[in-house]
This record gives sequence, C-alpha cells and structure tokens, in this order.
Amino acid sequence: MAARTLRTPASLAEAGLIAPEDVAGLARVAAQYAVAITPAVAALVDRADPADPIARQFVPDLRELDADPREHADPIGDEAHSPVAGVVHRYPDRVLLKATHTCAVYCRFCFRREMVGPEGEGTLTPAELDAALAYVAGRPEVWEVILTGGDPLVLSPRRLGELMGRLAAIEHVRVVRFHTRVPVVDPDAVTPELVAALRRPGQAVYVALHADHPRELTPDARVACARLVDAGIPMLGQTVLLKGINDDAATLAALFRAMVETRIKPYYLHHADLAPGTGHLRTGLDEGQALMRELRGAVSGLCQPTYVLDVPGGYGKVPVGPVYLSQAGEGTCVEDPNGGRHAYPPR
Repeated sequence: MAARTLRTPASLAEAGLIAPEDVAGLARVAAQYAVAITPAVAALVDRADPADPIARQFVPDLRELDADPREHADPIGDEAHSPVAGVVHRYPDRVLLKATHTCAVYCRFCFRREMVGPEGEGTLTPAELDAALAYVAGRPEVWEVILTGGDPLVLSPRRLGELMGRLAAIEHVRVVRFHTRVPVVDPDAVTPELVAALRRPGQAVYVALHADHPRELTPDARVACARLVDAGIPMLGQTVLLKGINDDAATLAALFRAMVETRIKPYYLHHADLAPGTGHLRTGLDEGQALMRELRGAVSGLCQPTYVLDVPGGYGKVPVGPVYLSQAGEGTCVEDPNGGRHAYPPR
C-alpha cells in the first residue's frame, strides 16, 4: 500500500512519530492547528532522537496551546493590506496572491497557522480569483506577483498553467515568484508537467524554496530542484530561524551550503513571527545577530542570506542583522569579520 500523508495524532502514533499516550493531548493541538506530514518528511525523522530537528518542525507539540499575549493570529498584518480576497498589497510594486491556503505539510511555527489547513480559508473560488486578478490588472504599478498561501505548488499543473496564462496576459506583471516547500517535502510532485506549467514566454519566474535544516535537501529534493533550475527557473532560499532546529552556526552553514550546491541562492533568514503558540521555537533577535556574525567571513558570500524581521502589525520587512559601522569622533569605524575595528578611510 502506498504511503500516505499523516494528518491525525493517531496516524502519527501508528507511524512511530509520537507516543500512543500522547494522542489524546495532541488531538487538542490538531483541532486548533492543521497537521500534515508527507511520506518524504516522515522518512526523514529520526525516531530515536526526542529533539529531532525535522520532527520539531512538523510534529504537533502541546506547547502550541500556550499562547503569549504578545502573539497574534495575523502577526504580520496581512488582513490590514488585503483589498480583496486572496491579495495582500503591502508594498507598491508587488502583491501576494494566495490562490490556496492548503499546504503539503503544516509547519508548527507558521505565521498563517490560523488561515491554512482543512479548516482554514481554502482555495479561492473562481469569482474570488477573477476579482483578485482584476485588482492586479487594474494597478499598473504592480510589477511582481508572489504566489504564496498556502503552498501554490499543491495546485495541479493544469490549474497552475491556467493561472500563469492569466498573469501573462497582464502586461505590467513582469515577474512571478512562487513560495513553496513542495520540492523538499514532496519532491515527486515536481513533475515535468508542473515545471512546464510555471514557464511563460516574456515573464521571469522565480521559485523561493522554504527549507530550515540541511537534512531537508535530500537527493530526491535536489533532483526536484534541478528540474526547476534546468528549465531556466532561478531558485532562492528562505529559512526561518528556529530554536533547537537551526539556531547554531554549523547547522545554518551546512544548510546554506547545501542550497548553493543545489543552485539555490539563500535569500532571507526570517526571524520567527509572533504567531500563537510558537514561543518555544522562537529565538531572540540578539541570537540571530550573533549567528550572522559567525557566518560572516567564515562562509562564502553566496551562502549569506539577509536576516529579516517582519515588523508586527503589517509595517513590512526590515533587515535586522549585525551592524559593522559606527561613528568614531569625526570619522567612521568599521568592524571586520574577526572583530577588529578600523578607521575608514584609513588615517
């Protein structure tokens, strides 16, 4: 019998991912936040390691029921910038298009965890999609459309092809970007038909892959990514900084090197958002800055993402990495990767 996606605590126990005695408690978590673990992800979990970094990303945890008052169901303010269903227009020249709120897997730290899953906002209806595309078509300043959600690559090649055709018909939309986890969590889904559906003459298409640990870049995942890159689709890497998963320089260096080896440019290292029940996975900003300092100079520039924070309330993304410049009297002091301080220009 073919392996199936695990969607309930009972199925997680059958697969050995949780203890049978934990099923009842974790059912309370699953009732609030969607669960899905694909066969590819389940195969990666080290069941002998209670702190396995793959399991911590996808297996529900009772601590998710402990929400901090500072956390918010919409931590980055999507709703405040959503003029029509499925569209978020926070920045002048680009919009998010959330064609679906379904994912192949559900991350335990997701900032849209209240919106995604079987009980979430679902896939846009034909009328809602028409309205979303009409909004984009009516705003010539929109240069880029970012397909996110949910994970847009869970849509069939037919639906993706139709959507890309409609975006290609909007003359001012020159760039289409997909944000996805599919190549690492369900690499077999990246078929030649899916890849062909993403390509349109005259339109630049990028795929941003979300991966948080080097073990996610399996041989199968690398083959799936190669199908995209070999088809002329550049890939970027997005990572969330997560406590106990990748909050050490060696793990981040291995992840970013694995991305570059797979021809994926690390783009953003995200500080984890203030989503409800995610405090046990969130680091401090100072920890992230210290990690970026460790990577600077020690790891190729190709492997250096920008460390960013999405300012709560919908105010946008800003770099929050370490600062290497400071004022020194009438001049400037610059710090090198080894901590040495130098006047600039040199005296």
